[in-house]
Formats: sequence, C-alpha cells, structure tokens
Amino acid sequence: MALPYLDAMAETATVNAVPMRMVCTGLNFGFVPRLFFPEVIGPDYELPERLQPLKSLKTDFTVFSGLDHGTEAQGGHGGVHAYLSGVLSKNSKGMPEANISVDQKAAQYVGVQTRYPSLQLSSGYDTNNMISWSAAGVSIPPVTNVETLYNLLFQRVDPSLRNSTQAKYAARSSILDLVRTDAEYLKLRVGARDRDKLDRYFTSVEEVEKRLTQASRWLDKPKPTVEYRLRVAANELDFVDRVPLYYDLMALALQTDSTRVITLALGDIGANYGGFNISRGYHQLTHHGKVPEYITELSVIEQFHTSQLARFLTQLRQVQEPNGRTLLDNTMVLFGSGMGNASSHSNRNLPLILAGGGFRHGEHKSYFKDEEKTKATPAGKLFVSMLQRFGLETDCFGLANSTLTGLEV
Repeated sequence: MALPYLDAMAETATVNAVPMRMVCTGLNFGFVPRLFFPEVIGPDYELPERLQPLKSLKTDFTVFSGLDHGTEAQGGHGGVHAYLSGVLSKNSKGMPEANISVDQKAAQYVGVQTRYPSLQLSSGYDTNNMISWSAAGVSIPPVTNVETLYNLLFQRVDPSLRNSTQAKYAARSSILDLVRTDAEYLKLRVGARDRDKLDRYFTSVEEVEKRLTQASRWLDKPKPTVEYRLRVAANELDFVDRVPLYYDLMALALQTDSTRVITLALGDIGANYGGFNISRGYHQLTHHGKVPEYITELSVIEQFHTSQLARFLTQLRQVQEPNGRTLLDNTMVLFGSGMGNASSHSNRNLPLILAGGGFRHGEHKSYFKDEEKTKATPAGKLFVSMLQRFGLETDCFGLANSTLTGLEV
C-alpha cells in the first residue's frame, strides 16, 4: 500500500504540517427516509437499518436531520446538483461565486500545495448528478474511468515527453492570453447581459490558467509509488465491483497527499442491474410508492452504499499520521445526497452524515425548527463549519452566513 502522510512530505517537519482533507460523496437518489434517520435525537440513538454497517464507527460520525437547501434547491432530480452548493445553477446569477460547491471553495484554499487541488470522480457521467461546480457557475466534468484515475495518481511520466508536454502547456497559456485580449475588447461593445456572460467566461479562463500553472509546476515532481494494482479491465466491472476501487484510490490519494479535496458522485448503477441481485432498475426502485417488494430490492443498493462508506472510513481510521491522529481524524467525510426522498421527488430533509475531521461525533442531531418538522435549517451552515475546519477564515458560504451550532471541534 501507499506510504502514509509523513513529516518529510510537508514543507516543515512538524506535526502542525499535517493537513486537513475533505471528501464529499453524493448519491443521486437519496435514501428511504424511515430506514436512514434514527428515531432518537442525541448520543443514545439506535442505528436504523440503513446505518447498521457503520455500527463499529458510531463515535466517528454524526447523523443529521432537518438540514436542506430550502426553496433554492427544489426541483426533484434536477435539484441534486445543488447538493454541495445550496443553489441551483439557474438561480446563481448575481452571486459573487455563482453556485460554487463546497469542495471547490476548499480547493481554492489548497491552491498549488498538492498535485491536484481537487479530484472530481463519478461512477458514470450523469448530468443530473454533477455535484462539483466552479466559481464561474460551470459544472466540473468528473473522472469516471478508474483506470484513468489510477494513471493520474501513479503513472510515471515518460521523461522523453517532458519537454513536449511543457511546450503544450505554454502554447495553451498563450492562446488564453490572446482570447482574453479579444474578449476584453468585445466587452466594451456589448450590452449588460453579454458583459455578465463575459465576466463568467473570464472566471472560467482564470480557472483554466490556474490548472495549467498547477500542471506545469508539478511536471518535474515524481508521482508517489504504491504497491496497489487495479484488476485487469477494472472499468468494465459491474457497479458493485467497481465502486470499492474508487474508494481504494481515494484513500491512496489522501495518504500520498496527491490531493486534499475529493468528490465522488454515485448515480445510476448501469447495465446488468449493477451486479446486484435485483430485478428492477435503480431509478424504478426509488419510486417505490411504499411497495414492500420495491423497498426490499432498493435496500440491497442502499445498504451497499453505507457498507462501502464504512469500509472507507475504516481504511482512513487505520492510518496513523505524524500529529498522533488518524487519517480519518484529519479528513472530513461528508456522505449523503441532494435528494431527500426520491419516491416523492423531494429535496427536503437531506440524508447527511459527517465523519472524521476532528469534530465531536457520536450523535444524531436534529435541526428542524418546529415540532411538525416542516422548517429545516440551511445545510449551507454545515458547509461553513467544514470550511472553517479546513482552514478558511469565512463566516458565509452560498446563502448561509453562519456555522452550524452544536458541531464543536
């Protein structure tokens, strides 16, 4: 396996150099609420059926209820893309950073400290489950192929190609400079709506420039060496065999400090029913209408997801770091969905779990503002808490302007 994060990897050989990380996993179809949310609030709750795989990790995570993005993220499956931003892309006009997602806000803070400021991964390209968004209001295409991900992290660069690669980076940068000059000239000759479009365009150009600079700086630095090897034709595996590979590579990426920010979008399970012992498609099962047979088959998929989360958290907990804590202590892992109840196409009361990150865990926390459970707290407040823990000095994110109370470190 890969080496853990060592003092020698940091800029200074002190325990304070151990970084905080952030991982956000998002499911397109949410969970059956009654099987996900505990009945009792506080530390003495019993794990419901869906969370049973996490039993041995109970003190390492918090279950939230009463958190969502309100009216700004309503839209059924179309609202799922607001999972990490709190704002639908169509409603982001006029916002300073559009509908930037929490992972990309954290990636801005990381900058060039790692080879990749962030990694966006997905089990398949699904426009309804694009969960990472830039400050220009543009969805960031994810890496869907596990073999490509492995190569990005660990494949050696041929020294003979180094100069040509550097030249390509320089050429692309020159083109961007030329386009910027032309666009600035055009900006003086168009109306307000077009100027707004150009502003967002400039932001996109700046993000491309940053990525080119990032790639250029790391071109001469060797990638880490690991003993982990992918199975042959890994990307052709069924969903049930492929998802664990994403989690394995995510753990390695964090251990080797290749990145400190990762998102993983898990949507449709693909052909062959994903390799699960079920007789209907995932989407069809989520619209179960409380039919017991549908819920039984849907539970096979949902239980798989929480089992894989438990496996991933266990991997992180087994890695000791120089500051005396585990990799899980130094990694915030958000797990959930922008869909509250797929059967009714509801984006309310999102199923959310936060693990690790040095927070005080072991509870089911409810943030409903009324006994009828109709008024929720903005989930963006949780994201503000996460960003502060990550190191950012901020009191706001998206439409939220404070942290989530009761989530002390």
